[in-house]
Amino acid sequence: MSSFRFRNRFGAELIAPDKTRFTLWAPSCDRVVVEVEDLAPITMRRHSDGTFTAEAPCGAGARYFYRVRDEITVPDPASRFQPDGVHGRSEVLDPDTYDWKHPDWKGRPWEETIIYETHLGLEGNYEGMKARLQELADLGITTVQFMPVNSFSGHWNWGYDGVLVYAPTPAYGRPDDLKDLIDHAHSLGLMVFLDVVYNHFGPDGNYLLEYAKGFFDPRYDTPWGDGIDFHNPIVADFFIDNALYWLMEYRFDGLRIDAAWAITDRKWFYKLQSRIHKTVEKGRHVHLILENENNDSGLLRDGYSGQWCEDWHHTLTVMLSGEDKGFFQPFHTETTALLKRVLTEGFAWQGEYFPPRKKARGTPSSDLPPTKFVTFLQNHDQIGNRPLGERLITLSNPDAFQAAYALLLLCPMTPMLFLGEEWGSTTPFYFFSDFHGEIGKKVILGREEQFAEYCNLTDPEILKTLPNPIDPKTFRLSKPDRSQRDSPAGQAWLAMTRELLSLRHSKITPYLKGAYSAGADILGDKAVVARWTLANGSLLTIAVNLGKESASFTDPETVFYDTASDRRPGTLPAESLVAGLDRPL
Repeated sequence: MSSFRFRNRFGAELIAPDKTRFTLWAPSCDRVVVEVEDLAPITMRRHSDGTFTAEAPCGAGARYFYRVRDEITVPDPASRFQPDGVHGRSEVLDPDTYDWKHPDWKGRPWEETIIYETHLGLEGNYEGMKARLQELADLGITTVQFMPVNSFSGHWNWGYDGVLVYAPTPAYGRPDDLKDLIDHAHSLGLMVFLDVVYNHFGPDGNYLLEYAKGFFDPRYDTPWGDGIDFHNPIVADFFIDNALYWLMEYRFDGLRIDAAWAITDRKWFYKLQSRIHKTVEKGRHVHLILENENNDSGLLRDGYSGQWCEDWHHTLTVMLSGEDKGFFQPFHTETTALLKRVLTEGFAWQGEYFPPRKKARGTPSSDLPPTKFVTFLQNHDQIGNRPLGERLITLSNPDAFQAAYALLLLCPMTPMLFLGEEWGSTTPFYFFSDFHGEIGKKVILGREEQFAEYCNLTDPEILKTLPNPIDPKTFRLSKPDRSQRDSPAGQAWLAMTRELLSLRHSKITPYLKGAYSAGADILGDKAVVARWTLANGSLLTIAVNLGKESASFTDPETVFYDTASDRRPGTLPAESLVAGLDRPL
């Protein structure tokens, strides 16, 4: 039998089949009692660092609370599972019960990464996602990335309102079901990444202030409340251990760190990286991705695998849709030059003043390999934070979007598709959560404030017509319509995706390690030709024209993809793309 267990510093750890050690950091308390069902309450021993410990004669399946004050019981912040939700008792688990069928899986090199971001609830939970993996592998996807799975309040949520970072939500199934899903993905050659949220907790079910006020530091304000005190070694280790728990016990192949810019101690990222390198088995590929408004190229230079490149997305969105509000507004100035810069250097903002944030943004990135930048035309944020949840494909001219889609999948940067994008889904993706009462009202108000700030949308009559984020129907309507996939248009788009990914696998991926930009030229309005020297010495050329006027350029020696079937050599028609290779000199 092959099993994996990461021994957490905190939480409930089996030390024998019928004995469990409980550990809780509760520095705000003088006394803590662990209450296990069917056992007498056990007073825990307090240690000098504010940690409480106790042992109890119970095994896997036991359910428990911590009583931190006479009138308050709380779930374990390091709970491995919450079968009755974030307000219920925690459950003791035995990680050794799952028998891994592919324990020797080592992952894949970063250069092979083609990400498919998805939401497990919309995929039909763990069981539904498992059934989908074969078609994604057959398509050419190499990596599936799940939006957060940690426990949240209610039955549906994006996942970024989680409050118990070690406990997979029961909304999707049991923990062993998640392990089975990951195990099956590995059998198909798919890596699995997890989106983790370490910068804030959700509004319902977070009890930390009741017993660990030192977890937070009010000096660090975030959009979600007081910042988490990553300068506190115990707090810092709580999240580092969590990352290792997902990587070692659940065998995820990588993590995407949400809103890294809101993590207040930059040194923490290096501590995390060091611990992972010391812990992960030799020869195993484990990848760390950042979402970071700061465009911090130093972290990428120092070993982080990649960063979501919003500059790439915003530039192309402005070109395709004319979007001009909020964060998109600065991309309306010299947009074609910005496209040239993101294709050759990754970040558009590398220390220049960024008006939406009223400060300088970014650091120089031209020395970084193109694979460090995770590129996308659509993701959960960029669709779901629009008032009507429209996908970019519905806001663009078809030929222009097809050219941009080909650019996404053939460019040496690391591409990412979003749920249903592979067949050209036009189903809206909304923000949804299962909150009620005052919290539900605050969620609705918060969305309206967000739309006012970023979309200039303040008309109360229009706001009344928008999808209600806490209505169950909003969740259901966000599930892509698979009948569209089976339609002639959907099958044609799938065939195009399959062809593009096949070309990437055969002509580009084997030569990405060591590839670098060979420069770019502006050919006209919204038209750029970019070149990269691949590891085998060949020159990859991609010319893209998202404008309305034809442009001229010199064809590469061998053209292997062209979106305009009637193109004449030496021309780049409006709303088209040409990709090709020149052999080494």
